[in-house]
Amino acid sequence: MSIHNTRLITYSPAYTIVPTYECFNRCTYCNFRTEPGKSPWMTLAAATSILQQLQSNNVCEILVLSGEVDPRSSRREDWFQRIYDLCALALTMGFLPHTNAGILSFAEMQKLKKVNVSMGLMLEQLTPALINTVHRHAPSKLPAVRLQQLEWAGELQIPFTTGLLLGIGETVDDCWETLTAISNIHQHYHHIQEVILQPHSPGNRGGVTPPLNDLPPFDPHQLPEVIAKAREILPPDITIQIPPNLVKDERWLLACIEAGARDLGGIGPKDEVNPDYPHLQEQALREILQPAGWELVPRLPVYPQFDDWLSGELKVGVKRWRNGEVNLVSDIWDVEVGDLNPAISN
Repeated sequence: MSIHNTRLITYSPAYTIVPTYECFNRCTYCNFRTEPGKSPWMTLAAATSILQQLQSNNVCEILVLSGEVDPRSSRREDWFQRIYDLCALALTMGFLPHTNAGILSFAEMQKLKKVNVSMGLMLEQLTPALINTVHRHAPSKLPAVRLQQLEWAGELQIPFTTGLLLGIGETVDDCWETLTAISNIHQHYHHIQEVILQPHSPGNRGGVTPPLNDLPPFDPHQLPEVIAKAREILPPDITIQIPPNLVKDERWLLACIEAGARDLGGIGPKDEVNPDYPHLQEQALREILQPAGWELVPRLPVYPQFDDWLSGELKVGVKRWRNGEVNLVSDIWDVEVGDLNPAISN
């Protein structure tokens, strides 16, 4: 039975690892980035320590979420290798990686497919007008470049998540245009798992890099209407995801679900993109959903219909999670892990 016809709401038990907060984009609303060269890269030894602590916490997904190093930079190759090695490390320790690292080349996506069960990139909005406003200092936010990523993911058969950022200067018609573009690409490749509808929520990353302007927050009370329209535009096999920590009113969270949202994304200790908005944890979400007749259930970062797209090693790991047979051991993986072994032994 399709999840859209049940009273089930899914989420991913997840933990986010950030290779670096540095980013060559300067989106005016960003609560995440730091200046290039001012964010130490996560070491593999540090990641090993984190992942060891997570092995007994029922975490399945490791979201590798990174700022972007300029593709022309001499540091790009090292940055990409660090991301690859972090994904490979997560696999060796029994987790299922999902990477969102911004714009990648076709070759980079092809390589990361070997160590990720799924990947993602937010389209945000396709309207060219934003290039002159919130994205005027964000070279990788060109609409054509981001659409190309979705097409490459389809060509490479990478299970993919994308989405819209709402309230950054777009019009309602812009939203429908972006959703239609996602729908058209999916109907050609059939590779998009989820579309996230994320309301812009201003914040300040502890004073590290304050946002550059004062865009008002997107009114979450408008979200159910957007979800309902998105449900009309998108094919039924794409799940609509909303971040519950950005919809604070319980009644409106339930209204979003009634309108067609069926997934709450990765739930972990911290929302790295919106650190001022703590995640609602599993039990708190159940207390909201159950009285309204909704059942909250965990899911993997790859949907079952895409299991056959995975390589042998990834498929083995996913099968173990689906069957409840997870043994957090490293002897089943056959991946290239750069300088991984020295880091593990430290």
